[in-house]
Amino acid sequence: MHGRRLLSLLIALVFAPIALGQPEDELIRNSVVKIFTTSRLPNLTQPWTRQAPSDATGSGVVIPGNMILTNAHVVNYGQRILVQPHQSSDKYEADVVAIARGIDLALIRLEDESFFDTHPAAELSADLPRIGSMVNAIGYPMGGDALSVTQGILSRIEYTDYNNGTLGLRFQVDTPLNPGNSGGPVFVDNKVVGIVFSGIPSAENIGYVIPTDEINMFLADVEDGTYEGNPRVFAHLQTAENPALRKKLGLESNDTGLLVTTADEDSLLKAWDVIEAIGDHDIDNRGMVAVDGGLRLHFGYYVPKLAQSGTAPFSIIREGEHIKVDLPVMPRLDSLQKSLDGAYPSYLIYGPMVFTPSYAELAQAAARAAPLLAANGNPIISRLGDEVAFEGEQLVALPSPFFPHRVTRGYDLGVVPVLESVNGEKVKNLAHLAELLRDAEGEFIEFKFAGTTNETLVFDREQIEEATEDVLNDAGIRSRASDDILPIIEGK
Repeated sequence: MHGRRLLSLLIALVFAPIALGQPEDELIRNSVVKIFTTSRLPNLTQPWTRQAPSDATGSGVVIPGNMILTNAHVVNYGQRILVQPHQSSDKYEADVVAIARGIDLALIRLEDESFFDTHPAAELSADLPRIGSMVNAIGYPMGGDALSVTQGILSRIEYTDYNNGTLGLRFQVDTPLNPGNSGGPVFVDNKVVGIVFSGIPSAENIGYVIPTDEINMFLADVEDGTYEGNPRVFAHLQTAENPALRKKLGLESNDTGLLVTTADEDSLLKAWDVIEAIGDHDIDNRGMVAVDGGLRLHFGYYVPKLAQSGTAPFSIIREGEHIKVDLPVMPRLDSLQKSLDGAYPSYLIYGPMVFTPSYAELAQAAARAAPLLAANGNPIISRLGDEVAFEGEQLVALPSPFFPHRVTRGYDLGVVPVLESVNGEKVKNLAHLAELLRDAEGEFIEFKFAGTTNETLVFDREQIEEATEDVLNDAGIRSRASDDILPIIEGK
């Protein structure tokens, strides 16, 4: 009898409902939705068109204000977005209200707001959960159509890189997560502590979650209708642990912080400064600060929390003197090769050539041939990570080979060559190129490219202009330029 009772008890435990504290409440389940997205991504090598439509699914959660929170990558370049609630076959049309690709967050709204009458908002936690907390991820991962609930442990909290140079707080959990979980909420004690955004397919049960700490800053940021992003400090820093280095700097045993290695002449920071604190928070020799709950995080965690009017308060040690300064902080630098950030590429077709700015996405694709491009002095690689040298500067590249046409006879293009000049005049950006081509005179037109191996191209100007129409007709291209460039090249 005792053996049977023990067996019955074990069976009951194995097949028992998820333990108390799990988000079993139907109201919480009703706040989680499945998202269907049909998207058309940019075509970097053929910028006059787009990639074929692709379908994907993800998850989302209803939040206060009749909005649904999800990942940016779930709805990125979405041409059509549909939302399906728990235990329903209905699908509601939706559109993106705000998106932050760097931190991978997005807000969507429904055309039919009556949906929210029966699908209440989940509660967002205002507190950081502790490492070791039991977490529950709810969403619609691959492997089935019904709502899925998985349980695990919050195993790590850190301040780290997201996308496109964005820094932020991130949770690591050992909850089983799969494609389709993206954008779904993670609960602790029936409150949302974050949303799923990625995992490591090659590792077992390692998933990453965007905490409500970042979510709340995103929601506050987009209240005015635009997204700026989390500010950060842009400086060249290194640790201040080495004894010889500390002696050279004249640091006392209790002096800690990060060393500024180089700085611009007009910067408030100077080489050999030591950044010792942000606000009232001491920075240790590895750049870490103490945070409530016994955590130690990178000092950048406090920058968006303390920043006001484009500056944040710091304390530095300069030649033995302790000084307080308000350092400029910003979400991003004015990069030369900017991300498309949800837009489609600008382009200009001239004869057998298509020109486009070198965007960050194009640079990433070109990095596969980085050794070859670097050896040839291609600026896409040699200026990777550079800021603009002047307002509006762009690298104008040819992302694809010549269109077939007789005017190219005897010419050959390298891999993603960057245009340097037209008729001897330096090309500043794609709009400037359009002006140069529009206003060109004389019998010939000359294209010179950056680097050591690209050929200089000389064409009969009238022939190459006539070739443009041939190319458009042959390739079935509707317009010789994107909407922002077409008025320039046509002189309108």
